[in-house]
Amino acid sequence: MKTQVEFRSSKFPPYEGEEAEINPGLWGKRLAEYLVQKLADRGIKTLGIIGEDWGYYIPVENEGFKLAVCCGHQNGDEDEFLCFTDPGTPIVKKFFKKIDATAQLSRLTEALRQILEADPEIKDVAWTEPR
Repeated sequence: MKTQVEFRSSKFPPYEGEEAEINPGLWGKRLAEYLVQKLADRGIKTLGIIGEDWGYYIPVENEGFKLAVCCGHQNGDEDEFLCFTDPGTPIVKKFFKKIDATAQLSRLTEALRQILEADPEIKDVAWTEPR
C-alpha cells in the first residue's frame, strides 16, 4: 500500500526560528497546519500537531490503534516535502494480535491524495510504499 508521498511546493516556508525547534534544514509546521485544516474539511479529525526532530506528527482520531500523518521538509531543495502515515503498512501488531488497518489507511491516504491534487501550488506528487 502506498502510504508515503513526496511533492514540491513553495507554499510552506519555515516560520522564523522553526528550524531551531526541530533540526537544521527541517521544517513543516505550515504544511502540518494546512493538512489539519484540509483533513477536517474532509471529515477527518486530528488531535493537534506535535513537533519531532524530523518534522511534524499529526495524530488522527481513531479507535483501536494509533493513526497519524507525519510530514516535513526534505533535506535538499527548499520546496521538497514528504508525508507518510503511521502506521505505514495495513497490518498493525498490537500485543499478541494483528489489526487490519486497510480501511483507515485507505481513507487517510485518499484524503491526502485529494488534498494534494486539488492544490495548484503543489506539484510533482509521487506516492510510494514505505521502505
